[in-house]
Formats: sequence, C-alpha cells, structure tokens
Amino acid sequence: MSAKDQTGLRMLVQYAYCKRLGYLENAQKEFEHNAEVIEGRHLHRRVDRQSGAEKMKEGERVHARSVELSDPALGFSARLDLLELDGKAATPVEYKRGRAPEIEEGAWPDHRIHVCAQGLLLRANGYESERGVVYYVGSKKRVGVEFDDRLVSQTLETMDEMKSTMERDTAPPPLVDSPKCPRCSLVEICMPDEVNLLSGAVGRDSVRRMYPVRSDARPVHVQDQGARVGKRGDCLHISVKGGNGQTVRLIDVSSLTVRGNVQVTTQALRELLARGVPVCYTSYGGRFVGMATGGWHRHAQLRVAQHRAHADEGARMAIARQIVHGKVRNCATMLRRNGRDCSDAVDKMGALAERALGARRYDELLGVEGLAARAYFEKFGTMIRADVGFDFEGRNRRPPRDPVNSVLSYMYSILSSQATAAVGRVGLDPYVGFLHMPKYGKPALALDVIEEFRPLVADSACITALNNGEVGPSDFTETPFGVYMTDGGRIAVTRAFERRMDTSVNHPVLGYPASYRRIVETQARLLSRHLLGEVPSYPAFRTR
Repeated sequence: MSAKDQTGLRMLVQYAYCKRLGYLENAQKEFEHNAEVIEGRHLHRRVDRQSGAEKMKEGERVHARSVELSDPALGFSARLDLLELDGKAATPVEYKRGRAPEIEEGAWPDHRIHVCAQGLLLRANGYESERGVVYYVGSKKRVGVEFDDRLVSQTLETMDEMKSTMERDTAPPPLVDSPKCPRCSLVEICMPDEVNLLSGAVGRDSVRRMYPVRSDARPVHVQDQGARVGKRGDCLHISVKGGNGQTVRLIDVSSLTVRGNVQVTTQALRELLARGVPVCYTSYGGRFVGMATGGWHRHAQLRVAQHRAHADEGARMAIARQIVHGKVRNCATMLRRNGRDCSDAVDKMGALAERALGARRYDELLGVEGLAARAYFEKFGTMIRADVGFDFEGRNRRPPRDPVNSVLSYMYSILSSQATAAVGRVGLDPYVGFLHMPKYGKPALALDVIEEFRPLVADSACITALNNGEVGPSDFTETPFGVYMTDGGRIAVTRAFERRMDTSVNHPVLGYPASYRRIVETQARLLSRHLLGEVPSYPAFRTR
C-alpha cells in the first residue's frame, strides 16, 4: 500500500469527534469553510511548514515540524505538527485551537485519539513513543497524554470502525442536541436537528437555528448587452460600454447569471468555478440555456438513490403528491391573503390539495394540479390593483401575450435557474424529477423544487412590483410574437424578485426563520435526506 492509498489521521480525528462529520467530509467529500476552520488553518501556518531537525540549546533534544509518517499495516498516514526527539524517544505534539478543557483527562477524547494514533505511527517507524502532547493555543497550555493500553485499544478500535463506516452507502445518524453542531462547518449540509425532527428522534422544541437567516453572498445578474465580466484581484469587475463599470467582491457572490450577449472572461469563469459559484446563462428573453459549474458533485450514492426512487412508481408518486399538495396550498394562501372575492376558489383549492394526497395514479395527480391551477389563475387578476393599468385574463406563455404573463414567465425562469443551481450544490441530478417527467434539456427536478415557491416567491414578487408601480405599461413592448419587457423593466423585475428571495419567513415544519433563498436549498437538502432514507417522507414547504 502506497502512502497515497493510506488514510490520513485528519479523517480519524474528525470521525472520533463526530461520526457523521467524518463520513460527510471524507466519504461524501462535503466541505465548507467557517470562521473556526479558517482560524485553525491560520494557527497551523507555522507548524505546517516543513523543517529539518533543529538542535535545542539545552541538550540532545531535537524539534522537527511538519513530519510526514505512514505505515501500511495500520493503513494510515499523517503529518505531525511537531515532533520532539530525545534519542529514540519520540513525543508527538499536536496543536489545537481553543482552550484546554477542564476535565480529568486534560484533553478532549478525539484529541487524545489523534495524538495516540501519531504515537502508533512513530512506533511502527522504529521510535519509542510512550506519550504525546496536545498544545491548546487558546490557553497556551501543553497537556500530556499517556499512551496506556486503554487509549491504544480505543484508538485501534476507532480506526477499524471508521474504515468500516466509510464503506457504507449511508451516513451515520446525526448527533442529538449536541453542543458540537452549532460550531460545525457542515451544519447546513448535515442538518442534524432537522433530520432528527423529521425522523421522530426529537420534538419541535429541540430544533435550533444554527446558521444565519440570510447568506452574506448574493446572486449577481448582468443584463446590459455587450457587458463584460472580468476578474480584478479578489473581485469581479463588470464593465459596460460607455459606463464606469461595477466591482463586486468574489466572496459576496453566490451565483452569476448573464443574459444574452454578455461576455465572461476565462479568468473570471475559472475563479468562479474554483470557488463553487455557478454561472447561469440565459437567452436575451430570460430563458434558461445552461449552467457552468466546477464539475459534478461527488455524492454518487445520492444520485443512485434519486434514480432508484424515480424508477419506483410508489416512491415517485409519494414525492410528487407532496409537491402538488404544497403548491396548491400555497396558491390558496396567496388568494386568501391578496385576492378579492376568492373564498369559493380558496375552498375549492383546499379540497383539491387533499385530493392530491390521495391520488394513486400519475394522470390523476396531474388532473388535480390542472384543476387547481385553473381555479387559481381565474382569480389571479383580483390580486392586481385595478388602477395600475394591467389586465389579466388567464395564464399564457411561449410567447406571453400580455405584460403580467411576461413578468410571470421571466420570474419563473429566474427561479428555475436558481433552483437548478441549488439542487446541483446538494448533489442531486437536476434533470431527473418526480412530478415533472424527464425530457431532453428539461431540468425536471429543478422544476419540481420550484413548484412550492411559484406562488410565494415569483407570483408574490410579480404582484408587488405591479401594484407598487415598480413596473409600468411603459416597461413593455408589444410585438407580433408576444409582449416582452424592456431592459429597464427586466432590471426592475429582477430587483423585485431578489428582494422577495431575501424575505425572511418562518419555516412551518422546522420552526425557525430563514430567507426564501435559504429555504429553497433547505427543501432540496430535505429531499436528499429522504432519498437516502434518513427522513421517512419529503416535507413540502407550506406557508400558513
């Protein structure tokens, strides 16, 4: 076994700290930065530099930094932060951020296992290693760790257990109400409290909101025809003919969407893909064309589970029923809140939502969805103020024949492209859906995900933009091929859409507030947890 084929001790210490964390980072290759990860790397900057042996003034004792060791029998390799040698006696020193715990052992259990594993590697390479040291940078304290039989046995057992766990197709269950979770960099991916709630392990009161309501990063839309997106240092620079251009920090960009004739330089594209930022391309009219990403997500087991569920009619219908039920309920809520004389339509849609849950055949479910959509759009115009100059007689598209439908189609396109990026980040295949059947070039799963959010995000933003006068009759052009927005109209509509995506709303199932932008990805992650068997059913998002 070569050194490259051996398992790093970093994986072992992650597994000893949290089995699920170790699996997600190493078996599924999920990784996210947070402040603690960055701080830990900063504190390691000195010990991570390799050095030769340095004789100390007090005698024959030798210090060496960043020492690499491996052993085929153990199947592990490691880079030691610091090695103290006194003849054949070797003492590994492991640097840890934070303060030393006030417990009897003096060091956390996973830190003891980490330094003991280093001692075992030293023994396998001919050194005598009976003890190690954990140095806590926060308290500037060295904690000695004796490699007694009990700790050695625990370390070897953890090594064997970890190797076995990494061969499984599913992750270990999340920790329950653990103080480790809020500080974990993978908390948004792991979703410990959410999975425990939906699997019945904890109650609603035990669910904690462990990440901000809104992400600091935002989507960037470039719509000016002939614009150029380039890279300047750690920023995107958007230049427009005849203008001064605009600069956006790369760290603040969650996605880049370019419409029509907009150029993205190779340098900018490469940097965005390296950072995991998707670049969405749309036509001049806003139709989703394609997306550039930094490569396929590595979670192959999830896509296998997705395709297996799609091929299973029972599993596919169970998810599709929830999607339709959530969508119809949300449409009824929109009419109840904003429409006029809509009580009959709201009652009808409530009954149709319940019928969706009982549908046994796919065509029956589509029929229920069609009846609900007809009832909804028959009353959609009552949500638009009569004095703003827009009439709505029904839903039409390809091409839209009136301004309201033009705005709806454009917003649905933006929502679809953002959902495509979200399901890609999760590791799902955006082209294999459950309600929408696969079709060449059709992002069926992304269309599934947005169904629950069409009324709450796109329709709501459309009504707000029209009623508030953000978009007026002069922002549209009527042609023989349909009604389209002007450049100014598209900018105003995009702003209204992004403002709605940033709106905070309380998640009805999980019980904590989050922006619609976060909730779209949360729903995609909950779907992935269901497909992997961690959650018994997919919980559709329904607002009250």
